[in-house]
Amino acid sequence: MLVGSAQAANPVVVIDTSLGKIRVELSEDKAPLTVKNFLSYVDDKFYDNTMFHRVLGKENSDEDFMIQGGGFADFKEKSTKGPIKNEAGNGLSNKRGTLAMARTRDPDSATAQFFINVKDNGFLDRTAGSAGYAVFGKVIDGLDVVDKIKAVRTETKLFTVKGGQKAPFQNVPVEDVLIKSIQRADR
Repeated sequence: MLVGSAQAANPVVVIDTSLGKIRVELSEDKAPLTVKNFLSYVDDKFYDNTMFHRVLGKENSDEDFMIQGGGFADFKEKSTKGPIKNEAGNGLSNKRGTLAMARTRDPDSATAQFFINVKDNGFLDRTAGSAGYAVFGKVIDGLDVVDKIKAVRTETKLFTVKGGQKAPFQNVPVEDVLIKSIQRADR
């Protein structure tokens, strides 16, 4: 065996939701800053008892798109660490079952929120005209749970955002879909 020739395996996490468990391999080799940021929230138990607050699946909206979570608990936006640099140019594509960082129009504004693509969304990849959304992992077990989440009924609900103001959010599950926890796992 050659010393130093073995590449360390990418980390794995389990997203334990109210509809089942999703096992995810994080792409530390392709998105090191994003994975480090995500794991810092995991280790801080930031995601415990947060919710999937945005669900866009054909069964409940006009489009089959994604499920988004990691930023709200009890309909209130959680305080986050500072934003990170967008790693969308890492060669990973927004395909069905991949995780990507949610952000505002500012490409370098992602903090804690993430989404899981429920279909291939190549239009979210970095191009000459778009900064793209950084893919940093993929579902390796539990895609059936992702499909259960994408199929829930949704409605518009009021959330409390930073500054204490109320804002209407569309495509929110009628019955909460909770992220009970996200924990590091063995391969």
